[in-house]
Amino acid sequence: MSPMDQKQKTRGGADDLPPEIDLEDEAAEEVVEPAAAGPDVTFTAIDWTPHAGDADGMVGAEVIQTLVKRLPNAPGVYRMMNAAGDVLYVGKARSLKKRVTNYAQGRFHTSRIGRMVRETSTMEFVVTRTEIEALLLEANLIKRLRPRFNVLMRDDKSFPYILLTGDHVSPGIYKHRGARSRKGDYFGPFASAGAVGRTINSLQRAFLLRSCTNSFYENRTRPCLLFQIKRCAGPCTGEISHGDYARLVAEAKDFLSGRSQKVKTEISAAMQQASENLDFERAAIYRDRLAALSHVQSHQGINPQTVDEADVFAIHQEGGQVCIQVFFFRTGQNWGNRAYFPKADPALEAGEVLGSFLAQFYDDKPTPRTILLSYGVEDQELLAEALSTRAGRKVSISVPQRGEKKDLTDNALQNAREALGRRLAETSTQARLLTGFAETFGLEKPPVRIEVYDNSHIMGTNAVGAMVVAGPEGFVKNQYRKFNIRSTEITPGDDFGMMREVMQRRFSRLLKEHGDAPQTESADEAGATGPGDDVEDAGGFPAWPDVILIDGGQGQMTAVRKILSDLGIENRVVAIGIAKGQDRDAGRERFFVKGRDSFSLPVRDPVLYFVQRLRDEVHRFAIGSHRARRKKEMVKSTLDEISGIGPGRKRALLMHFGTAKAVSRAAVEDLVKIDGISEQVAKLVYNHFHEK
Repeated sequence: MSPMDQKQKTRGGADDLPPEIDLEDEAAEEVVEPAAAGPDVTFTAIDWTPHAGDADGMVGAEVIQTLVKRLPNAPGVYRMMNAAGDVLYVGKARSLKKRVTNYAQGRFHTSRIGRMVRETSTMEFVVTRTEIEALLLEANLIKRLRPRFNVLMRDDKSFPYILLTGDHVSPGIYKHRGARSRKGDYFGPFASAGAVGRTINSLQRAFLLRSCTNSFYENRTRPCLLFQIKRCAGPCTGEISHGDYARLVAEAKDFLSGRSQKVKTEISAAMQQASENLDFERAAIYRDRLAALSHVQSHQGINPQTVDEADVFAIHQEGGQVCIQVFFFRTGQNWGNRAYFPKADPALEAGEVLGSFLAQFYDDKPTPRTILLSYGVEDQELLAEALSTRAGRKVSISVPQRGEKKDLTDNALQNAREALGRRLAETSTQARLLTGFAETFGLEKPPVRIEVYDNSHIMGTNAVGAMVVAGPEGFVKNQYRKFNIRSTEITPGDDFGMMREVMQRRFSRLLKEHGDAPQTESADEAGATGPGDDVEDAGGFPAWPDVILIDGGQGQMTAVRKILSDLGIENRVVAIGIAKGQDRDAGRERFFVKGRDSFSLPVRDPVLYFVQRLRDEVHRFAIGSHRARRKKEMVKSTLDEISGIGPGRKRALLMHFGTAKAVSRAAVEDLVKIDGISEQVAKLVYNHFHEK
C-alpha cells in the first residue's frame, strides 16, 4: 500500500466508508454567504434542528448516529461541537453522509479522533453545490472559529507590499498593508515590514521618488531634507519637471516588474553619455543610482531564471512540531521568506498538515500563478481548482522533481529544518527554565501560563495597568492586556489601589468568561503536552494562569491576595511578589510567596535571570502603554469633547480657523461657511463654547 493510500485509509476516505443510509426526510434549504468565502461562491445550508429528544443526553458516537440518518449524500462542511457550544473540529466531505457515518461507527485510527468524537455533543452542517465550495468554506471557518482539533495557523498577519500611487500627478512610493483600496500599482508580497523599508530606501536612492504625504507635498515652498540628501527629485517645488519625474516612476515600475536588466542598461548608457559630455556631476548621479539598484538585488537572495511568479512551500516535522517555510518570488525576484509553526497533531502526516495550511493561508491573500511544494498534499488537484476559482485565473500546484524549481524547494526545506531546529532549542531551554522555576517556588509542576503585572503612571495621571503572558514557547504577545485605571475612588499615585482594580477586573472577567479555574489533565489523556480544555484561544493555550507575578513587595501582595480571596480563587492561582532589592540593584530582588518568608536567589541563578526578563518585559509594556495614553491626552483637542464632531469635521474646522481657540471664538455665521458644517452642527459647536 502506498503512503498516500495509507493516509487516505487513516482519515477514513469516502471509498472506505460503508454504503449510504437512506435519507429519512428532506431538509429545508437556504443560501448563506460566509465572510471571505470568495468571489461568486454561495453555499446552500441545511436549516435543520434535531427533533426534541433525538439526542437528549447523548454524546460521542451515539449522538452522531442520531444525526447522520438525515444527512444528504452531497458535498458540504460539518462542525463538531461540545456541550458548551465550542467548535471542536471543522471538516469538509465529498459526501456528508458517508464521512459522518465513519465517525458514528466508533472505530478510530488515532487517539485524537477518538477524543474528538467522545467530546462531541452536537453537529452542524452546510451543504454546498461542489466540493470546491466545501474546501473554500472549510478554510474560512477554520480561520474564523479556530477549532482545537484542526491544523491552525498561529501567525496570520497580512503581508506588506510596495505601493506606487496612481492618484496624484507626482506618484509616491509607500509601504502598504491591508485592503488595496488606493489607486496605484502594488508590488509584493514581502516577507516582512523591514524588507519593505530597506527596499524602499534603496529605491528612493535609485529613482528619487517621493515618500511624503499629499498634504505635505502640497504645502512645500522649498525642497525638504530628502532632496538635499539625494533621495527625492523634489517634484513638490518644481526641482524636476512632471515629465522627467514620470520617467523616473516608469523606470521604478519596470524594475519592480522584473525588467531590472533593462533599467540598469538604460542608466548605464546615460552615465556613459554624461561622462563623454564631461558632465561628471550628472554621471555621478547615475553611478549612485546603479549602486542603489545593485544593493536592492543583493538583498533579494536567490533570483531564479525560470520562475517569474511563485510561492514555494516546504514542510519539516521533528520533535512533535511542524515548520512550514514560505518563499515569495515575484517578477523573477525573491521578496523574502517567512517561517510558520502551525498547531497540528503530531500523528498527522506532512501532506495533510501542508494541505490544510495552504487552504487557510490563501483564504484572504492573493494567489500567485504557481505554487511549488516540497511534499505532495491530499486533494492537490481540488485545491488548485479551488484557488483558481478564487483568483479568477489558473493556479498550478506541483512538487518539482528536477531543475531550478527543485532547487528552490530544496532551499526552502533546508530553511525549514534550520528554523525548526532553532525553535526546538529555544523550547528546550524554556522548558528547563520553567522546571527550575517550579522547583524554586515550590510548584507541583512547571507552569504553562505565567501572567506578570505592573502599573505605570506619573503622579497618578494617565495610570495604566499592564499584563504580559509567558508560556513554554516564550512570551505570548497576543495575550497581553492593558488596563486603563478608571476608578475615581483611588487616590492618585496609590499603587495598591491600582493593582486591586487590575486584579478585580482581570479575574472577574476570567470567571465570567471561562468559569472556575480548570483542573488540568494528563498529557496522555489530552493527546498532547498541553494543559486542560479550558483555553482562551483554540490554539491550546490556557485561559487561567498557573502563576501570577506581581511587581511589588508585601504591600502589593496583601492587596492582590485580598482580591483573590474575595473571588474565592486564592488557593487556585499561585501569586508571587517581586520586590526590588537594596539600592534597587538587579540580582538583589526579594520574593514573597504565601507560607514562606521572603527570600532572594543567588545572583547567577538562571531562574533569577528568567524572572528578571519577565519583569523587564512587563515594565516595557506598561511604560509604553502609559506613554501612548499620555501622548493621546497631550494632543487631545477641546473639539473632541463635542458630540457629533468626528475626525472629518474636526479637520475641516482646524484647517479653516487654525486652532481650537479660534473655533471657540467663531460665530455661527462663520461656522456654517465651512463645507460639512450645517447650521445645526454650527449651533452645537457654538453652544459648547458659549454656555450662557
